[in-house]
Amino acid sequence: MRVLDALLADIRSGALPPGSRLPSEAELCAAHGVARMTARRAVGILRERGLVVTEWGKGSIRTGQTPSDGE
Repeated sequence: MRVLDALLADIRSGALPPGSRLPSEAELCAAHGVARMTARRAVGILRERGLVVTEWGKGSIRTGQTPSDGE
């Protein structure tokens, strides 16, 4: 969950503004020392919450939706 927490922190702080591209799975793995499946799951949770969309050939893009306080 540390990958998810880190991405949520970046979204809240503005380090990942709407329209920006999230780091790739490989970049997340290297930065956080996790397996690719862990990075993929973190991005998947953000996608389920409507915070990112994944576009083929572009990667995962931050939407304009903001996380709720409980996230």
